[in-house]
This record gives sequence, C-alpha cells and structure tokens, in this order.
Amino acid sequence: MQLSPTKISRLLIFFILVSAQSFSQNFINANYREDDLYAGIDVGSKGVKLSIIKMGKNASVTGSFVAVKDSSINTDFISFTPQTFTATLYAIRNLYNFARKTYRIVPEKIFTVVSSGIKGQAEKENKQDRIVALADSLRLLLNEPKRAVPVIGAMDEAKLSHLGIVPEARRYNTFLIDIGSGNTKGGYFKNGNTKELKLFMLNWGTKTISNATEKRLGDDKGIANYKKYLNRVLAGDPNNEIIYAVNESGAYNMNDNFAFSGGIAWAVATMLYPELADNSVVPLKFEDLAALNERLASNFSAITPASIANSVTDKTINKKSIEEEVARVQKVFDQKALMAGTGLLLNIVRQFEGTQEKKNFFLVKNGQVGWISAYVTQSVNSKL
Repeated sequence: MQLSPTKISRLLIFFILVSAQSFSQNFINANYREDDLYAGIDVGSKGVKLSIIKMGKNASVTGSFVAVKDSSINTDFISFTPQTFTATLYAIRNLYNFARKTYRIVPEKIFTVVSSGIKGQAEKENKQDRIVALADSLRLLLNEPKRAVPVIGAMDEAKLSHLGIVPEARRYNTFLIDIGSGNTKGGYFKNGNTKELKLFMLNWGTKTISNATEKRLGDDKGIANYKKYLNRVLAGDPNNEIIYAVNESGAYNMNDNFAFSGGIAWAVATMLYPELADNSVVPLKFEDLAALNERLASNFSAITPASIANSVTDKTINKKSIEEEVARVQKVFDQKALMAGTGLLLNIVRQFEGTQEKKNFFLVKNGQVGWISAYVTQSVNSKL
C-alpha cells in the first residue's frame, strides 16, 4: 500500500490539546448508525487487535473518525509455530464475528491488515510463507475468497501512526515512536507537510527483546538471571541500532516533543501516573521511568494494582477503576515482558534525554487504535 499525498491530506483526525504540556485524542461520545461504522483488524506481533470507528459526517473531505471500540487477543503470531498460527487465525475470525454480530458491520467495511512487525520478523526468519498461509486460511475460513489482507511496511505504518495519534497543532514539532511487540517505528514530518516522513526504525520491540533474552537463560529462569541477560541483550544490537537511528534522524534540532505509543507506553503510563488515569496522553519524566525500570526487577511484588491505586491521594479519583486498569496491564504484560519493554523504552529515551536542549516526553495510552484507524479512514476515503 502506498500513501499518496492526496490520500494523506484527507486524514484529518479529531484531536484536542489538553494543556500546554500535553495532548490527547478527542473521543466523542456520540450516537451512531450501523452504516457509519467500520472495523479494522490488525495482526501484530503479540496478537490481533480490533478497532471499530465511526466515520465523521464529512468523511469524504476531512477523513474524520470517532473511536467506538477497541479490543485485542494475544496470540504470539510472531513465534510462527503451528499453535500460534491457529490461535491467530481464530482470533481474527472471532473479532471479525464480533464486529459483524455485535455492531452489524458488513464484510466490505471490515479491513484486515498484517503489521510491519510481523513482516520484518518473517523476513529475518524466512517465514514469509506463514503470512501468505494465514491470509489464504482466513479467506477460506470466512468464505471470502476476494478478501484483501495487505502487509503494511514500516514507512506506511509510521506515517499512519503519526497521522492517527499526533494532533494537528503538534504535527510538525513532534517525533512519534511506536514501540510494538516485533519492532519499533516512527519518525517526524520534515518540511511542514505530510509528504515526507523521516523514518525512525528499530528491528526490536517488547516481544523480540524478551524472546532474545529467554533464549539465553539456560536452566535458570529466575528474575535475577533474566535481568542479567536482558541487560546484555539491550546493551548489544538494540542499543547500537538506537544510537544509529537517533543520530541519523536529526531529530534533536527539529522536534521539541517526543511521544511514545504502543502497549508498553500504556503500561508504563498506567503504573507511573495513576492520578492521570483519565488522560490519554501523559507527560513522562526520565527519572520516573528509570525508577520504575529498577522496581520491576527488584520489588515487583510491591507493584500491585491495589498499592498503585492506594498511592493516589486525590479523593475525587476513582481508585477502583485505577486498580482494574493496573490489573489489566499486568494481565497483558507479565513481569518479564514489563522489564523488556520498559528497558527498551528507557534506552530510547536516554538517547534523547542526553541532549543539551531539554525535550518534552509523552506517553500515549490509546495509540493502539491510531494507525489502524487511520488506515481504515484512508481506505474508506479512497472509495468515496
């Protein structure tokens, strides 16, 4: 899929600034009709995600959308085993049926996509045939022989993520980095338009860092041994790639804001700043991230949903909802996955933190619906 300037210009997403220091997506609580709804199903490294969106009234001109529902099923497709293949295939089918039956979305308005993390890992392991087999099996399972299952490249996914996450007011001074399960991608628009994205790309994500660490553990699966080998993994090829990508990007002078999205960004934001539970984007302090990274390995038993909720002193905040959200984080990411993802995030932030000019860092909690929603919007608009 190639994004033309005309298509990109249509992707005006509804966002608002929440303060001078942060931004957030503007999810509108609105009534919707079934014929306004569309769904995007993204096969990622860790699992399968569903985004249901409502197209705006002037979608043919603005490309505006409202996020209605998002859901995910963890399947670990990136392992490329028969078991994870089957789990992924039926996860797609189940989310597809959910969109069809619960929201009554017709098949023509349900888009199925394979993300760049899967593409990159498949190329490294020469497993591209697994992606082809998944697409063929899905067409057979759904009885839709003409269903398109495109594989999105890193550049297109990075563009879509930026357009789907960053508000218009900060479009040209924000460097967006999406840390996925299989890879990390992002960048910034160089010349005041959306035609040219300076790509930031790492062949590492939360899952690939964790997998590389697990392979080195031997018989000792304990946390202390995991931490030792995790640090070695992070200090090797991932760190070399980070240093090269940061220096090559030229982002120091071009960007004041650095926003991080992906599952680990949501997890870190939820555990670090529970008092900002209602904010979809929160400011990040380097020292807070470093402290959390250490606690995950040395004192994880104390980082419970209840303890995090009880740390909030503002009596107007619903502690029960915070506890439930932290529990959801720790259900999606176990201790080792949190250590891997936070370690990777810390190494990236450290490179930007070391510059003379102070930068602003943000964590985007709901970025998982960003690029796939923008993809759906673009696909719909191309047919209008």
